[in-house]
Amino acid sequence: MALATRMDQARKGLTRMDSPPHVRFTAILAAVAFMVTAGLRLVRLGPSADVFVDEIIYRDVGHSAALGGFPQADNGPFFLHPPAFFYLEAGWEQVFRYRSDPVADVDSMRILNVLLAAGTAALLVVLVMRVTRSRVAAVVAVALFALDPYSIRQNDRVMLETSVMFWVVAGFLVLVPLTRRPPPARARIRACCAGLLFGLAVLTKDQAALLTLLPLAIAFVLNWAPGRRLLLQTSAAAVAPYLGYAVVVAATGHFAAFWEAKTSGFGRLIGAVQDSGFNAPGAPPLSSRLTAEMSDFGPTYALLAFGPVALWLLLRRGGPAERLLGLLYGCAALTLAYALAGGTLEEQALYLLVVPTMIALAVALPLAAAGLAGRPAMSRRMRTVGAVLLTVSLLTSCVSYATIRSQTDSGYARLLAYMAVHVPRGSAVTAFDGGSQPGITYWALRGQYRVGIWVTDGQRVQEGVHYLVIPWKVISQGYGDIGPAQAQALAGQGRLLFSTAGSTYGTLALYALPLPGAAPGRLAPASSAASHAG
Repeated sequence: MALATRMDQARKGLTRMDSPPHVRFTAILAAVAFMVTAGLRLVRLGPSADVFVDEIIYRDVGHSAALGGFPQADNGPFFLHPPAFFYLEAGWEQVFRYRSDPVADVDSMRILNVLLAAGTAALLVVLVMRVTRSRVAAVVAVALFALDPYSIRQNDRVMLETSVMFWVVAGFLVLVPLTRRPPPARARIRACCAGLLFGLAVLTKDQAALLTLLPLAIAFVLNWAPGRRLLLQTSAAAVAPYLGYAVVVAATGHFAAFWEAKTSGFGRLIGAVQDSGFNAPGAPPLSSRLTAEMSDFGPTYALLAFGPVALWLLLRRGGPAERLLGLLYGCAALTLAYALAGGTLEEQALYLLVVPTMIALAVALPLAAAGLAGRPAMSRRMRTVGAVLLTVSLLTSCVSYATIRSQTDSGYARLLAYMAVHVPRGSAVTAFDGGSQPGITYWALRGQYRVGIWVTDGQRVQEGVHYLVIPWKVISQGYGDIGPAQAQALAGQGRLLFSTAGSTYGTLALYALPLPGAAPGRLAPASSAASHAG
């Protein structure tokens, strides 16, 4: 009955997290959540996960921001994504210096995302405690997040989504108290602060608008708390940072390039352009990827399956704060569902649903308990089932974590170390693992070697190509510019110099190639190395 009474108070907006025991517990749990989340992600951060192509691209864009002005790509200012994360990278670089080795620099930048993930864990504790005052719910939320294998992999990469969710959770943490009746003191200032945090999320990735502005718009239409005036103020503050960015872009004469990048990005978002993601022509089906990664990310998939149940509880039995968080989950689910059906679905986008699902589940737990308060036998059975499911999920996550962390998957770091000794700097290297865009080999080797898609005899002679790099898993999955048979034929002309195996790219191999028409036995210059298997 005590729990039911507390939930009744929450529906009336009277729950306040202001008693000293709750404050102390929340502070301690938030600190523990930060340290545990960071610690788990820092263990073997580099060796257990090979570098991803977007990580090197974002590292280069962040480095350009550290040099001043707009973040830059090879062909000018980089407008595909907003600049907030790249300026964070620039600040990180100013403190921890720039490394010319792209893999080593990515490993350094990964620590930045780990700290953002740890901050997200601490914010989850405060948010769940503020809404539910349930210590069990707060512990469940942070345990799921800290150990979730998919979240760990996403947080360990230099990608935008970890930063996006940090700002989104921070914004909802500030916004949720405004659902009380009457609103707390300085409600307008709080609304503006929440909006600015949402604005930083949108200034990190445009898609964040679907997790921030869209829930605010739905709440406005339905006239849900915090109330239309405060929602308008929050929305205006959320739009302000991006609007200021667009004004600066226009004032510096880059609006045409900005508009072209944004319209192209919007076309990819809605599926009008399919040059990346699982819906792209020639890409492996999503079902095969899910099946292949079931052993690693099974707990994450199971967690997502309970999201709709949590949403029903939040909207049917929750108060204003619970319904607002239900909107966050609902908008995230709709966004991912559309991307799956017809948009550009990319693997990292799932993180934008995983975190709202954890929030929804944790906040829904006290609602489910309150609904069973009058049925003790049913309540005990449901608590037992829930405890068993949670225990199995966490244990499975621990096994997945130990398995992934114990493996070594650092192919490109090993390849670069080998080539630094055995391949003359500036040598021409052919690689064709990028499909319609430059692939991981190009980004990892550029700056030290000349890398291109030189396959024909004429191209190889003209460019003086003596080396070939193939990540065989990429080619076998159909992501390359040429098929596996043609790649095998080309590799068969040369001699294997180096190979190493990893889960990300399979066998990563370096071959010495003869120039077409050259005398037999004439391979790569200045290469006396024997074959090496890593």
